[in-house]
Amino acid sequence: MNTFLSLFSSTEVATEGGILESVLSFAPFIVIIVVFYFMLIRPQQKKDKADRAMRENLEIGDEIVTAGGIIGLVVSVKEDTVVIETGSDRSKVRIAKWAVAQNITAKEKNSEN
Repeated sequence: MNTFLSLFSSTEVATEGGILESVLSFAPFIVIIVVFYFMLIRPQQKKDKADRAMRENLEIGDEIVTAGGIIGLVVSVKEDTVVIETGSDRSKVRIAKWAVAQNITAKEKNSEN
């Protein structure tokens, strides 16, 4: 009986040591995931949030650049679209809000302050 108890306690210790070893073997993966989150995912989420806020705050008269490189003045702002005036012949183009890459007017205001 005494031999049985000593066997049971040694297997219990081996199981606890095995659990500890398995947890420690996953530690580098957990560290890598945390590093990726703070170096890649979180900054991208902040940039996306700033871009979304820029598009929501478009006003008539702002000078913008589209994702395709077209520069124009905002003439009309609707829920999902923006009408811009481009060129010296004052041609108007309707674009989707997601295509606005940069608000030049807002950037100039921020650099002045």
